Amino acid sequence: MARTQGSHAQITGPRIQAAAQQLFADHGYAAVSMRQIAAQVGLQVGALYNYIPDKQALLFSLLEGHMTELLATWDAQPVPDTPHARLESFVRFHIGFHLERPQAVFIAYMELRNLSPENFTKIEALRRRYEDALEAILRDGHASGDFNVPDTKLATLAVIAMLTGVTTWYRDGGRLTPQQVQTLYWDMVRKTVAG
Repeated sequence: MARTQGSHAQITGPRIQAAAQQLFADHGYAAVSMRQIAAQVGLQVGALYNYIPDKQALLFSLLEGHMTELLATWDAQPVPDTPHARLESFVRFHIGFHLERPQAVFIAYMELRNLSPENFTKIEALRRRYEDALEAILRDGHASGDFNVPDTKLATLAVIAMLTGVTTWYRDGGRLTPQQVQTLYWDMVRKTVAG
């Protein structure tokens, strides 16, 4: 698509993404119009279409960006030698990553239902890759006798739900630091899977 002469895609595109993320997190995808997104960025609504084809593409872009960043950041982490150390690394990573991005996390979980079937399938594949990383840790720990997790898939879903739930209650400046939350949650996860 052609951009408006004099516009700056490298500036305006990210501003559109940020505005949409804020509005979707505050009001929900279904309640936000393209007109609201344009107003937030200071554009005419028609100008948005120089940057994005439609609201569905914008939602997909936000969710795909979140999952791609999550996977790339996890893949760049050092891999400890033991299942126990790998699980601790995963717990601390997941909480730290998600606490820094509460709006993106909220949208990634609450707005899945608004994706088209094709886009949902693509996002689910990315989510499954992340879940598979945790499940591999749990499977290795169960096989070595470090963990007692007969159903690694169920345990994976339970642990991820518990860890992600931190973003619903945690507030900067509250009584716990992110590091304290990581330590407390690691202790809970450790006890849950103990062999």
